[in-house]
Amino acid sequence: MLTLHVPCDSLARAVGADLLAEALREEAERRQLPLEIRRSSSRGMYWLEPLVEVDSAEGRQGFGPLSADQAGALLDALTDAGNPAPAAVGLVEALPFIHSQQRLIFARAGLTRPTALEDYCASGGFAGLTRAIGMDGDAIVTEVLDSGLRGRGGAAFPAGIKWRTVRGAQAAQKYVVCNADEGDSGTFADRMLMEGDPFVLIEGMAIAGLAVEASMGYIYVRSEYPQAVQVLREAIEVARAAGWLGADVGGSGRAFDLEVRVGAGAYICGEETSLLESLEGKRGMVRAKPPLPALQGLFGQPTLVHNVLTLASVPVILARGAAFYRDFGMGRSLGTMPFQLAGNVRQGGLVERAFGLTLRELVEDYGGGTASGRPIKAAQVGGPLGAWVPPAQFDTPLDYEAFAAMGAMLGHGGVVLADDSLDMAQMARFALAFCAEESCGKCTPCRIGSTRGVEVVDRLLAASDDAARDEQVIVLKDLCDTLTHGSLCALGGMTAFPVSSALKHFPGDFGLKTSEAEQ
Repeated sequence: MLTLHVPCDSLARAVGADLLAEALREEAERRQLPLEIRRSSSRGMYWLEPLVEVDSAEGRQGFGPLSADQAGALLDALTDAGNPAPAAVGLVEALPFIHSQQRLIFARAGLTRPTALEDYCASGGFAGLTRAIGMDGDAIVTEVLDSGLRGRGGAAFPAGIKWRTVRGAQAAQKYVVCNADEGDSGTFADRMLMEGDPFVLIEGMAIAGLAVEASMGYIYVRSEYPQAVQVLREAIEVARAAGWLGADVGGSGRAFDLEVRVGAGAYICGEETSLLESLEGKRGMVRAKPPLPALQGLFGQPTLVHNVLTLASVPVILARGAAFYRDFGMGRSLGTMPFQLAGNVRQGGLVERAFGLTLRELVEDYGGGTASGRPIKAAQVGGPLGAWVPPAQFDTPLDYEAFAAMGAMLGHGGVVLADDSLDMAQMARFALAFCAEESCGKCTPCRIGSTRGVEVVDRLLAASDDAARDEQVIVLKDLCDTLTHGSLCALGGMTAFPVSSALKHFPGDFGLKTSEAEQ
């Protein structure tokens, strides 16, 4: 029996994985060749998708990207060594892109079938939850605190402090909420994990539930991820049937169950309080803090809110211990981060590495530079409201504090690469227009300031002399300061990042003769 592994990841499917799998089946039937096709998760080497893997004595051999009309040629090569193999890439684990990564969250990427519980358990799944069942809640919280895990969203707040706060809150009902509203441009790690390894998220949430004494959890998934919704719901049913969810989690005598809820298509619902409003069936609008969601969150009850990557980091911490986890990273940025390479990049995909590698390593060594072959102009790190980082700063380590020191952020780990043809003035305008479009409208700086910002950029670009341009620059900088310090949430507060960084590093795109720092 010949066994082939073909990803069922939505990106792989978008570029022909389903057609390829069907072509392989049909060709095998025509030849009366015994063939099993296992639809696995993706390795995250998206420029090679659809990637087909076959087991060998040395390890899995890869072939990609392949199209459906190459199915016959692939089977020819696999059944007769004398035939050349199409698009052969060699041992997948030996490829530099994969070999040098440090995958903890995505340890099973490309290796397991998404909803096959036997695959998950055979690769160490539920070891963390099993250990947690033998611990009391305080001990679980201490393990997370000692690991140094910080939220993998935007704020990078220490996860263990949130857990301790929710655990200490007195209430008859508590909740764990997963923010899977992955709306940032250039990000896909949440989708990739939910579609490819849903049990690790389920396990992480169950551990959190036991730790903080929450009996119910919700995964809030953006509506644009229908496959993730389907896979998660199927995996929850499988986990519940196996006793890992429900009234008696793993025989612990403690209850924790999960539901998937689908978002309404609003970027603002990536902000935790707007998400909670949406979960309650209301319009997604930001809540003022305090009270914190940890004390008064979903339905007014203590609620632990984390994003997908944070919760998916928990099983390995419990399975292997806090000391193992904090050996990865640097300074206060501990553990690993799944960075996502997108935009004008030759080798787009997912790179999980410990904090501390440089942006240059990421975009040049892993990404291979621009897809266009033109010089790199900048990389936007942290989503559509992240700063534009020029090549002169590419040697900065990917570390929360290092990026904050230069007026940038890591956010969700998305990195969008651009070549020298990109107009940064237009990207600054886009950031303000994006904020105006996505604002919930609750606070004036975000609601009105973003709209006025678009007008200021337009006046700056239309100005006919240096004096007029300088005047608009002063107004734009003042507006950015108001957005940063006056907005109710991070949507308005971070809109200044791409605007200020574009103005500072690429003044020529705005028609300015000197750098913003010199004005």
